[in-house]
Amino acid sequence: MQQLGVNPIAVTRLGKRYGPVGAVDGISFSVPAASVTGLLGGNGAGKTTTIAMLMGLITPSSGEARILGADMAHQRHQVLHRINFESPYVEMPMRLTVRQNLKVFGRLYGVADLKDRIDELAVELALQDFLDRPSGKLSAGQKTRVALAKSLINRPEVLLLDEPTASLDPDTADWVRTHLERYRRERGATILLASHNMPEVERLCDDVVMMKGGVIVDQGAPSELISRYGRETMEDVFLDVARGRRQGEAA
Repeated sequence: MQQLGVNPIAVTRLGKRYGPVGAVDGISFSVPAASVTGLLGGNGAGKTTTIAMLMGLITPSSGEARILGADMAHQRHQVLHRINFESPYVEMPMRLTVRQNLKVFGRLYGVADLKDRIDELAVELALQDFLDRPSGKLSAGQKTRVALAKSLINRPEVLLLDEPTASLDPDTADWVRTHLERYRRERGATILLASHNMPEVERLCDDVVMMKGGVIVDQGAPSELISRYGRETMEDVFLDVARGRRQGEAA
């Protein structure tokens, strides 16, 4: 159970160096319970490295990445069953069927009611027509729905998302966002979302952490950032930050 007064995601002076190269340089931020925070930045900003440290896949060079109170570099085994991750860039075993893949991941997460949970997700995410089809023979939209099912198999309290709607058509992307909104609302889940899709960020995120060159350069609610930079959309703000423009400076 989450400790009282502890944010589900807490990053403190987190850094990662590869020899002389600093991928992430002493960043700090937190994500309150039942909220969605966007992690934004161009390629090479340090977003993926940050998420990897939050998952315990990469050991920080300095600082801490905590989820549900656990230091993910040393105590991740305490909370891995309570979190999950989704990215369209991570393929599932292609020769296994969708059902077989979900069984494997469900067992890894120790889901007790696994058959019922897979049946439930198949209905919620419209997987019935291809539940017994090899994962390698699915369309991009179908693969995304399966990846979402995998990320929700254990009913996670904390969900880490890396470009969850990348390369999807507008209809499928909207479908994914709607389901994520519903899951957060109904389960009280905490979500960290890395995305390059600014309308998605405006729609889903309560707060935004903006990174460039491995450091945090700004933070705030989407509406606050838009007002602060004197822009009309988060895409305009993103371009200002990426191109080094100061707040309110004309393009």
